[in-house]
Amino acid sequence: MAQLHFRYAAMNSGKSTMVLQYRHTYAACGRNGLLMTRLDRAGEGIVSSRIGISADAIEFGAGTDLAHVVLTQPGAPVDHVILDEAQFLSSDQVDQLAGLADDHDIDVFTFGLLSDFRGDQFPGSSRLVVLADVVEALQVYPMCWCGQPARMNARVSHGVMVHDGDTVLVGNTDADAETRYVVLCRRHHRAGLPYAPAPAVKLAA
Repeated sequence: MAQLHFRYAAMNSGKSTMVLQYRHTYAACGRNGLLMTRLDRAGEGIVSSRIGISADAIEFGAGTDLAHVVLTQPGAPVDHVILDEAQFLSSDQVDQLAGLADDHDIDVFTFGLLSDFRGDQFPGSSRLVVLADVVEALQVYPMCWCGQPARMNARVSHGVMVHDGDTVLVGNTDADAETRYVVLCRRHHRAGLPYAPAPAVKLAA
């Protein structure tokens, strides 16, 4: 029986690399799948990894009927879907993916963030946690600046951690970006400390 999977982690944890590995592995087995994404940092219709590999993908939008896209593909029937940036799914789209597994025996593998820069769950991720047959945290944790495993995503604008703004804002982790994302442990996300504090200056005696 086909299943709906959701694998999640913070940014910089290798999610897109795993997406591309899944795509390669299933294609090598002769299976016919679709690779889908939304708002990849590299541009429209592409899944890109920070280690330098990428692949063309179908770009979905906020109102895309995913079941219709999958079931109307020309050629051989699709037997699996691999979807990156699953946090950007709507609740209805997650229901559509569940229908592909239940009603059409199509395996669906989704990868994404669990929470946004505020520490709140994305609606798509929340619905996936409820509906997915398999929900797993990726076991590769990026590190907070303090050395602890980082499970939280923070948005930093002009060097300051922000707590307001659009939930969907495409950004990167490049240090020179005006608005960027960093990954933090819970302690430093709660404290609003995206970077290690500057060492105290000792005054001469």
